[in-house]
Amino acid sequence: MTDNAAVRSYWNDHIHDLEISSHRPGSREFFADLDQYHFEKLHHLPRLIDFNAYRGKRVLDVGCGAGTDLVRFAKGGALVSGVDLSSSAVALAKQNFAQQGLAADLREADGEQLPFDDNAFDLVFAHGVVQYTGRDKSLVDECRRVYNRVSWLNGLSKVMKVPLEHEDAPVLKRYSAGEFRGLLTGFRDVRIVEERFPVKSRLHGGWKGTLFNAFFVGTFNALPRAWVRRFGWHLLAFCTK
Repeated sequence: MTDNAAVRSYWNDHIHDLEISSHRPGSREFFADLDQYHFEKLHHLPRLIDFNAYRGKRVLDVGCGAGTDLVRFAKGGALVSGVDLSSSAVALAKQNFAQQGLAADLREADGEQLPFDDNAFDLVFAHGVVQYTGRDKSLVDECRRVYNRVSWLNGLSKVMKVPLEHEDAPVLKRYSAGEFRGLLTGFRDVRIVEERFPVKSRLHGGWKGTLFNAFFVGTFNALPRAWVRRFGWHLLAFCTK
């Protein structure tokens, strides 16, 4: 069991996708780059999640980071709140919302012990969080997305000897669909969607990056999706209680 102090310290220094922009962190251009890259990399999200469907609803983002997803909910008219273990991330999220003239309740808080009353939200969204927390069962009731242990990216990482993103984090778990479903036994309805298939990388150079972008991405995505669906790198769980 990893102490959350170590997790907090790591994420204060490793805010997700921070290195993708050449602009000053906190600037309008920086947030524009973050948004573009985030939804380029995760192009399936707007298809699976209608960010405009929660007008007037209360939405909580657990592990909100710099607020990239939460901003989209806010622009769609949702009443948004966000928590993150990292004070650095919360500070960026506040800048993001302030620059766009949007309102949000943003707090530094532990997703394993949320500082809210029961039944306070109409939607709880957690993107890229469960696999990085020491006590996943404590966070599972707020879970929307986890990584898939049985995936194309995990296999490619081993073959090419290229570490996964944030592999040096104090906690990084890999779940099969069955293992993840086992965490969700308290919900009445559970639908798990495998997603995140190869897209061209901006972060990896050299011959490995060239091989990945020029050959692997096109070849993999040319295969019928039904053949490779179970190898999706991300698992998204849509749950009702």
